Amino acid sequence: MINVVMHGCNGKMGQVISGIVAADDNINMLAGVDKFDDGHNPYPVFANLEDIPEGADVIIDFSTATAVDGLLDYCAEKNIPVVLCTTGLTPEQLNKVKETSGKVAILKSANMSLGINLLMKVLKEISPVLAENGFDIEVVEKHHNLKLDAPSGTAIALADSVNSAFDEKDKYEYVYDRSGRRLKRPQKEIGISAVRGGTIVGDHDVIFAGQDEVVTLSHTAYSKALFGRGAVSAAKFLAGKPAGMYDMSMVIDELI
Repeated sequence: MINVVMHGCNGKMGQVISGIVAADDNINMLAGVDKFDDGHNPYPVFANLEDIPEGADVIIDFSTATAVDGLLDYCAEKNIPVVLCTTGLTPEQLNKVKETSGKVAILKSANMSLGINLLMKVLKEISPVLAENGFDIEVVEKHHNLKLDAPSGTAIALADSVNSAFDEKDKYEYVYDRSGRRLKRPQKEIGISAVRGGTIVGDHDVIFAGQDEVVTLSHTAYSKALFGRGAVSAAKFLAGKPAGMYDMSMVIDELI
């Protein structure tokens, strides 16, 4: 049995993950950490990491960027692996994540969805073939009207997956706005477009447009639960792993 601590347990994703863990016989919610708690959780909740009981095998983090520094220090001190899902980290914090991975296992990914990460794996394989045959590449992402950042981190990660298949001299330039120019589309660019509206959870298309044919790879998220299931799979994978930097592609490799 894997004992997990949910860091940010009373947030939306924290509650989703709590439900997923409760229904899984192979993992147990040892405790939660949250500044605010009304006692509704079926496990103990603490305001500070230092107060959680011993026995944690892994921590899942869906909190805030301001809480990540303390979390990294705690995990390094106690040697507890962490699935780091909080976004919006500063460059300094990202450097700290990398440094801390030299002391403890950390899994960080732009998107915790198993489907998105499998799509990234496929993109690395097919992009060189289609690019060599003259296909233009576009990424279109759609999210709800409350999302603050654009384009999404996942859209950038998908473009990065395409670019990772090429040598430095052959990499593509990312273009986010073409309104200020009047010229033919260069072949070595990836257009990245963002749509915001309604309650769209997350929709991503990678479009390969060629001569007389179009290949589109799509992923649609219908609820936040898929990110929670990915985080739980990552926690199972990471428990017991040695210090190092891990990502969801490694979880995918283990599942295939």
